[in-house]
Amino acid sequence: MLIELKDIYKIYGEGLESEVRALDGVSLEIQRGEFVAIVGQSGSGKSTMMNVLGCLDIPTRGEYLLDGVNVRELSDRELSRIRNKQIGFIFQQYNLIQNLNVLENVELPLIYQGVGMEKRREMALEALERVGLANRVKHKPTEMSGGQQQRVAIARAIATKPPIIMADEPTGALDSHTGHDVLKFLQQLNKDGSTVILITHDNGIAATAPRVVRLADGKKIEDHEQEVDWL
Repeated sequence: MLIELKDIYKIYGEGLESEVRALDGVSLEIQRGEFVAIVGQSGSGKSTMMNVLGCLDIPTRGEYLLDGVNVRELSDRELSRIRNKQIGFIFQQYNLIQNLNVLENVELPLIYQGVGMEKRREMALEALERVGLANRVKHKPTEMSGGQQQRVAIARAIATKPPIIMADEPTGALDSHTGHDVLKFLQQLNKDGSTVILITHDNGIAATAPRVVRLADGKKIEDHEQEVDWL
């Protein structure tokens, strides 16, 4: 089992009249190599779920086992190492550094890992080749379309070859055609062996995943597998 959540709560203002249970007793298992969409409307808890799964936030109560390790027992430094080595993040707003060129943006997580210059350049170029941007390495993000910037963000996420890809509304800022290409690439990453977790509010996008977990008011209300026509 790659991911196991056991009765997870994330509570803000616990014990106060204004207490908010962003996650309210959620249990979830994700096998290595799965493609799972976590879907819900605003306020459902899906963003909090992503933060917990991505080790960006620690649950208030409950147990989170990531590859057998209890996340709640880890130090900030250990959590940072997990985020850098085990999880590749793709966000809606790309989060690229504007004054760095494409290659430098993709190299960043490799620098944090301490990879030497020659090796990290090779790994970054390989990732950019996979997303079809090997000919744009010297361009700045401001010189690229939204779809191209998202592909740079994907290259940055996969450059370290993490076993988990976590995509938070990755098509939200894109037109439908470009969004389709991004979803197709996520499916390909899954075929290549990555565990893909897709966070979305859109049922149509969730339909591209073989498994859908639906949240509402911080609770898991649905968890089912479905037949998917690969894009």
